[in-house]
Amino acid sequence: MSEDNGNRKGKFPSWIRVRAGCGSNRGDVAEILQNLKLNTVCSSAHCPNLNECWHRRTATFMIMGNTCTRNCRFCAVDHSLPLQPLDPEEPQHVAEAAERLGLKYVVITSVTRDDLPDGGAAHFAAVIKAVRERLPEVGIEVLTPDFNADREALKTVIDARPSVFNHNLETVERLAKQIRCRADYRRSLQVLSMAVELGAGEVPVKSGIMVGLGETDEEVEMTIRDIHTAGARILTIGQYLPPTPQHWPLDRYVTPEKFEEWGRLAREIGFDFVASAPMVRSSYNAGELVGKR
Repeated sequence: MSEDNGNRKGKFPSWIRVRAGCGSNRGDVAEILQNLKLNTVCSSAHCPNLNECWHRRTATFMIMGNTCTRNCRFCAVDHSLPLQPLDPEEPQHVAEAAERLGLKYVVITSVTRDDLPDGGAAHFAAVIKAVRERLPEVGIEVLTPDFNADREALKTVIDARPSVFNHNLETVERLAKQIRCRADYRRSLQVLSMAVELGAGEVPVKSGIMVGLGETDEEVEMTIRDIHTAGARILTIGQYLPPTPQHWPLDRYVTPEKFEEWGRLAREIGFDFVASAPMVRSSYNAGELVGKR
């Protein structure tokens, strides 16, 4: 257990603020997504920032269906069968939604599809291409699964030249096997290193972790250093909030001061962009983080 335990689980502390629904934009965004038959990680993963982001007419597109082949204990995305076949129209639908929402920075993530030979890498590339063709000046960030560290799959995505490649470590090494279904801490570091190599300095690499799952402060610092050593230069750190009582239990609420301390450490060791705060999520304000508005 960390020496700096922050607030213990129970009532939200004063620094955790989940915004209630506001404004008409949320309804507009929901209608666009529904009409184009698109999923978002915002709703599928019960993101606490959904109301704020949709009010600002932003969303993180979740491609390849809404059913995951893995069942990570922190995640609310559905993992029941059967899996949906890939929708060949989805790339164009994502591009159309991005245009209708007036996005200048598009974030694309997915469920994990271990059932597909390439894990869905070619579909990621097709979505990037479709968005780029319709919106040539837009920034495109992809948040991908690990593709089982398949180099060719990663190359397919990187060769499509997203503006940022993101793969999250999620948690510290000690907890990873308990929390991340069929994922591996060292394999995720390998994915980051391969992405750096394949991007050849043209595609920045990003990763993120959650805190409050039972890690120590020292383990968080070690994980920050591991991500930096792997070559990622963009980092997010946010507070874990269990989506339901059936998910991995909350261990602690980390104080804003501790988040600021970790942010300073990350910048000192060489990260170019860092977002470290309780309500930070991997794709929250992603464009602002890398200066692409």
